[in-house]
Amino acid sequence: MVNDIIADSLTRIRNASMRRLESTTLYYAKIVVSILEVFKDKGFVKEYNVTEKDGKQSILVQLAYDERGKSVINEVKRISKPGRRVYKARSELKRFKNGYGTIVVSTSKGVISNDEAYRANVGGEALCSIW
Repeated sequence: MVNDIIADSLTRIRNASMRRLESTTLYYAKIVVSILEVFKDKGFVKEYNVTEKDGKQSILVQLAYDERGKSVINEVKRISKPGRRVYKARSELKRFKNGYGTIVVSTSKGVISNDEAYRANVGGEALCSIW
């Protein structure tokens, strides 16, 4: 059994991206779907679909590549872990990697990107970063 479903999902995406696979399969969790929605909005993944097989749900993620076949994901990292939660104030969420990267933040308004959290004037738990 996986203790940290977010870290497992990010590792699967990272590994599939390094291997230049077209898609990868993740365990289903609502928080993972919320993170994938942010990744899709920012263009780091093409598409994701929730599938069910033998009564268990999973997520099929199609990864995004540029016109030269290089992955658009340079680095994906878990920030807040089960043993050490990391919270960021609104002022700490302004920019990440000079605007090229995104921090996924769990706020009172849902799981959103750092620039949306800054515009909504909220802080929260920094789940992961991607660029």
